[in-house]
Amino acid sequence: MTPHFTLAELTVTDHRSLDNTPNAGEIENLRRLAAFLELVKDRLGGRPIMVNSAFRSKAVNDAVGSKDTSQHRLGCAADIRVPGMTPNDVVRAVMASGLAYDQVIREFDRWTHLSIPNLPNLSPRKMALIIDKAGTRTFA
Repeated sequence: MTPHFTLAELTVTDHRSLDNTPNAGEIENLRRLAAFLELVKDRLGGRPIMVNSAFRSKAVNDAVGSKDTSQHRLGCAADIRVPGMTPNDVVRAVMASGLAYDQVIREFDRWTHLSIPNLPNLSPRKMALIIDKAGTRTFA
């Protein structure tokens, strides 16, 4: 898809018995997501970005207990880790980057959720949030 992000990487799942094959529209979204992740990588000084989860089929999404409205279902979101950076560091860097992110979320102090708008012609919401045991709130 891009120099540093493959379709296999963006569709990998621990639920290997479940089909996680994206359709043509979802693949186009994954191309946009991969291009966005390349920009994030650049803004982070070329650091490696480890993708925990990106696209999720309905079956995979249900298996992980996520909502049907998750941007992962569309191929527009990735949960990432960046070695040598905390999720807080990643959120702050993305917020300061000037990139057109839709959401950047520190999730459970373990990873960072990044998303792009669901459609190419939509404006990014630039939402920065925290999700943890205390609930969902604005990143401050």
